[in-house]
Amino acid sequence: MALEITDATFEEVVLKSDKPVVVDFWAAWCGPCRMVGPIIDEVSAEYEGKAVVGKVDVDANQEFAAKYGVRNIPTVLVFKDGEIVSRQVGVSPKNVYTEAIDALL
Repeated sequence: MALEITDATFEEVVLKSDKPVVVDFWAAWCGPCRMVGPIIDEVSAEYEGKAVVGKVDVDANQEFAAKYGVRNIPTVLVFKDGEIVSRQVGVSPKNVYTEAIDALL
């Protein structure tokens, strides 16, 4: 399962990580988000120990969604050394996310 990331944990988990970080910005009411969720969970399992994979519920945690200009969900951001290196808006196939991580490993 992907890590649950909140506004309170975002800086520690995402921005200070020494590994690539994939963050899925989503909401429970969002149909396309429910399609991406299982893909993100699979990526999380496959890259355990190599990358951090997490989800931010934008209804409960709006600070970093606003900071990074997340206007549509799902939006998946990939971070390296605290900086965004990839942004994927909408539903994408699993390989889009794995290739983004592989490019950073």
